[in-house]
Amino acid sequence: MLTRLKAKSERNLAKQICKVVLDHFEKQYSKELGDAWNTVRDVLISPACWQYAVLLNRFNYSFELEKNLHLKGYHTLSQGSLPYHPKSMQCYLSRTPDRMPSERHQIGNLKKYYLLNAASLLPVLALELRDGEKVLDLCAAPGGKSVALLQCADPGYLHCNEYDGLRFRWLKQTLESFIPQPLIDVIKVSELDGRDLGDAQPGTFDKVLVDAPCSNDRSWLFSSDSQKAACRISQRRNLPVLQIELLRSAIKALRPGGLLVYSTCTLSKAENQDVISEILNSYSNIIPVDIKEMARTCSRDFTFAPTGQECGLLVIPDKGKAWGPMYIAKLKKS
Repeated sequence: MLTRLKAKSERNLAKQICKVVLDHFEKQYSKELGDAWNTVRDVLISPACWQYAVLLNRFNYSFELEKNLHLKGYHTLSQGSLPYHPKSMQCYLSRTPDRMPSERHQIGNLKKYYLLNAASLLPVLALELRDGEKVLDLCAAPGGKSVALLQCADPGYLHCNEYDGLRFRWLKQTLESFIPQPLIDVIKVSELDGRDLGDAQPGTFDKVLVDAPCSNDRSWLFSSDSQKAACRISQRRNLPVLQIELLRSAIKALRPGGLLVYSTCTLSKAENQDVISEILNSYSNIIPVDIKEMARTCSRDFTFAPTGQECGLLVIPDKGKAWGPMYIAKLKKS
C-alpha cells in the first residue's frame, strides 16, 4: 500500500492539469497575489521545471554523495546567513530541475538522503530546535519535517503524530529509513486525532510544529477525477476550522515560553494569514514572533510574497526558484 501511495505521488508529474481546480485557483489567487499569480501559475502547471532539494542524512553520511552534488552544481541552503542553521543539517539545492533518484526502503539500511521541496525546511528552521528539548510534530506524515528536525539537533523527546492510518504507516517507514535505533527510542509515533493531543499532554512541549492539513495546491492541480476535485473544492472552506482546532490543541500542549510554528503548502489566505489572525485575536498569551529576517537571508533561494504579518512568510514558486507554496508563521506562548 505504501509503495502504491509513493508511486501515485510520482505519477502526478505525468498527469493532466485539472481544469476545475485551475479555474478555482485562477479566480482566487489572481485576487490574492495580483500579478505574481501569473508566474506562480506557470510554474505550478509545469512539473518539468520543478526543483528537488537533497537533504543529507547525518546518520549515514556519504562523502562521495556530497562531492557528486558539488560536481553537479548543487549549492547549500543559505547556511551562513540564516539566524538558525545548525551545521549538522546539510541541504543541497539545484538551480535547474535536476532530480536525484529516490532510494528504496531497505530494512536495516539507513537512506543517505531525502528528496524534498526546499521550502519545507523553513518551518523546521523557524522552530530553532535545541539538544534535549521536547518537541511535538502534530501532523507529521509523511515524515520529512521530522527527519529534518533530527538533522538539526538531538531532542530529549520527539512525539510524531499522524491521524490518517495510511499516512501513519508511511511516517513510521520514513523514520525507520533515516533514523538509527538508539534515537528511535526517544521518538514516540502516535495515531491520535491532533485536536485531542493538547488535552492529553498539556504544557508538555518546548517546541510544537503544526504542518497542517491544507489545500496542497501542487497536488490538487493534478487531480485525476474532476468530480472528486469539485467536491474537494466545495469542502475547502472547512479546512480553516480544522486548522484552528489543531492550533488550539498545539497551544495547550506547549509549555509557557515555548515556540509554535504553523505551516501549510497552500497559497490560500484563508488557510494561512486568516488562521493565524484568528489565533492571535483569541489568545492574550500567544505572541507573534518576527521572522522577516528569514526572508531577507533566504532571498537568494526563495521568492516571498507579502503577507501583511511580521510573524508570517509565504514562499511562492518562481522561475529558477520553483519552491513552495509554503506558508510559515511563528508564535510564542507567554
